[in-house]
Amino acid sequence: MQLDIRLPIGLMFTLLGALLAVFGLISDSSSFRNSLGINVNLWWGLVMLLFGGLMLAFAARAKNTTSAAPHTPSARPRSH
Repeated sequence: MQLDIRLPIGLMFTLLGALLAVFGLISDSSSFRNSLGINVNLWWGLVMLLFGGLMLAFAARAKNTTSAAPHTPSARPRSH
């Protein structure tokens, strides 16, 4: 059994991105003055959420690809 590193990375970025995006949505807009009026928490939360979703999709695709491949026994040369 091999661990696909995309799964825990995807879970971590999805969770942290969702938390950051929600914080950006509910935070006070007066704090945006320091960042030129841009809600940095919301935008980076969405970027992290997108990246986490991509990692989870790649992990799911890899799992489906490996489970769909037929198992073929290894061919051993016969000794005479």
